[in-house]
Amino acid sequence: MLNWYKKLYVGDNAKKKKRQLMFKINAGAGVFDVYLITFACNSQNQLEIFSANELKQKARRKFCPVIIGLCCGYEEALEMTRTLVEEAYKETGTPNVRKWLENKIKEEGSR
Repeated sequence: MLNWYKKLYVGDNAKKKKRQLMFKINAGAGVFDVYLITFACNSQNQLEIFSANELKQKARRKFCPVIIGLCCGYEEALEMTRTLVEEAYKETGTPNVRKWLENKIKEEGSR
């Protein structure tokens, strides 16, 4: 099963279809023009945007990090990523969105 962030960021175009899209992605079915935002697989980068269809590959699915955002369209995914960086900067004074999100996840898990 995939690891979805409890307070998943969902783009405006994906909000109406959120449950349906998550169900299809969890089941390994193909979806059209759906992009996910996750932590990057390497520590040098912060976030990664990729097509949800990549999760049909066993290796990609097995090593998929926490899914932070769900978007319909690549442009929406870029906009959401920009918004996340801006929020991180406002709260911490640095653009380190990965560390900011990791701290949020830890805080929410300890409640």
